[in-house]
Amino acid sequence: MKLVIQGKNIDITDGIRNYVNQKIEKAVSHFQTWTTEVDVHLSVAKNPRINPKQTAEVTIYANGTVIRAEESSENLYASIDLVANKISRQLRKYKERRFDKKGSSPTTAVFNGHSDPGLVEDLVGDRQPELPKTVVRTKYFAMPPMTVEEAMEQLDLVDHDFYVFCNSETGEINVLYERNHGGYGVIQPRPGNGKGEAVPGVALPKAVGA
Repeated sequence: MKLVIQGKNIDITDGIRNYVNQKIEKAVSHFQTWTTEVDVHLSVAKNPRINPKQTAEVTIYANGTVIRAEESSENLYASIDLVANKISRQLRKYKERRFDKKGSSPTTAVFNGHSDPGLVEDLVGDRQPELPKTVVRTKYFAMPPMTVEEAMEQLDLVDHDFYVFCNSETGEINVLYERNHGGYGVIQPRPGNGKGEAVPGVALPKAVGA
């Protein structure tokens, strides 16, 4: 298992590195056979008004699946403890789903208030989304085709409010997101009018750090 530790606004000392190794290895000890890489990102917010400001983020790559957890507190070591416990729960949840022999059916997603996967019209309700003016980070992920139900399972593992995936039924890029009033919604592309008019972008319900 490959363990990568990175820091932002913080020096990764030997003490911090040893503590992360100890906690993460314990968290994944029962899942190392299918865990290929663990990325740990530690950061300290420069803005003193941000509280809590010590953040630990863990991303695990396991058999093509990305499992992620993030925790923050006023103490970096406490954040590491919290995120190690959380990622351990996420791994157990993934293992139970992966090796479940009962074949229980997944939760039904909600599209426009019903089970028809149509275009979602209202994404943000009465909230005002706030997005950064510049791109601050770029990530690249493999995107194997999957069903909406499989995307729902992945969303539950990455600790985000939304999940971008390639819909195996249509071959299109979709966005699955958690709705304010329960259930899930799917953002699907809608073709232009054939006259070269671009389709306007859509703001996600909540900006989530990635």
